[in-house]
Amino acid sequence: MVLNGRNIEGVRAGVKLKYMNNQLEIFEIPSPCIGVCEVNNKGFCKGCFRSRDERLHWLQLSSEQKREVIRLCQSRRTRVMRARQEALEQQSRSELTGQGSLF
Repeated sequence: MVLNGRNIEGVRAGVKLKYMNNQLEIFEIPSPCIGVCEVNNKGFCKGCFRSRDERLHWLQLSSEQKREVIRLCQSRRTRVMRARQEALEQQSRSELTGQGSLF
């Protein structure tokens, strides 16, 4: 609940409640980490697609910032999956024509 222009938190029935921007948030936004914890050549985690700074500062981010990070991660994952699919299709086309890569 917003009181005097500030966000306040409360506890009701053992559930942490957060009131932000006149919208009730019942649960904290969980980390998107899936335990892979390896970095790709662009510096993003191969499991959750967060940057180093996004992983390092996750606990300090507001709920709005966490939602934005998750949106960015979903976008990065989509791009990676699309690139992988295109690479597989290109490889299949090359194998069908009998022309392998020259490099």
